[in-house]
Amino acid sequence: MFRFGCSTRQVARRSTLNFRCHSFSEVSSDFNSESRPPTINQKELDAWIAEPKQFALSDTLHPERLADLFITIPSRDGTRKPFHEPRKGQRLPPGFEIAFFHFRTPESQLRTDGTDGELCPPDPFSRRMWASGKMTWDIKNPLLIGEKATANWTVDSVQKKGFDTGKPMLFVNKRIEFTMIGKNTPSLVEERVHVYLPDAGVQSRAPREVKNIPSSSDFSFTYVPSLTTLFRFSAIMWNAHHIHLDKDYAVQHEGYPERLVHGPLTSLMLLETVKDHAPSSIIRTFEYRARNPLVVGHANTIHGKYTGDKTIELWCVDEEG
Repeated sequence: MFRFGCSTRQVARRSTLNFRCHSFSEVSSDFNSESRPPTINQKELDAWIAEPKQFALSDTLHPERLADLFITIPSRDGTRKPFHEPRKGQRLPPGFEIAFFHFRTPESQLRTDGTDGELCPPDPFSRRMWASGKMTWDIKNPLLIGEKATANWTVDSVQKKGFDTGKPMLFVNKRIEFTMIGKNTPSLVEERVHVYLPDAGVQSRAPREVKNIPSSSDFSFTYVPSLTTLFRFSAIMWNAHHIHLDKDYAVQHEGYPERLVHGPLTSLMLLETVKDHAPSSIIRTFEYRARNPLVVGHANTIHGKYTGDKTIELWCVDEEG
């Protein structure tokens, strides 16, 4: 059973939405490692946690690159409704900043799982998974297609978990402020929580139970993330994480049945499901948490249910229920 969900807020016909999302794609279910607990240099790790960490990127929100992402996802690729080219001066749709502001890391400097090393902890924490996130938009100060903007990254917090049980994990909360050139305040503040795991042997995994999922929905959206979808999304994100591209790595090293769907692809489709259902909605906040993995080639249905005048809860169930 692979599920995820979230909740939102809505106002009148032209809605203003606030999401709280939980339970989707990358971070795994419970696991048991077949190898010994890793050796950790606590002094080196504590020094990394204590040091200030920040990184600044700039990018132009090119409509051509955005069009590549539009054609990659089923909500905008023209197969269900007419395709609309993104135009300069339009608002950047919620979640689509993922097409921009990438770390340009030489291949030789990528970590062993294919991920970037910026703002990442020292060895042995070489495996990264997308754990959760939150986005808050300033709806009066939007990111505009065709304009230049900056993304300022900092690390808000680092949490140690599982160190006393021999299953150490680090939860690193990365804060990103996206600001238009010439503006003094960010248009979007995003938090991305990545969990870092030691490079261990193959894992034995069991899915988590996700409780309190509604028994009915008010709207839904079904799609199948294919190998082509994962390849194109990886390319647009400049993401070489092996878990999305290399079946042998996903199965033999990580213990999954197949390659995994990207966490940010799933979160983007959550946002897109609401926009597909209510095109005039304005999204103010969006918060989600990963629970169980979604795998390539499985049909996923995102469900939405109104839980109040300003809230919608979203969740996804794959074809296995």
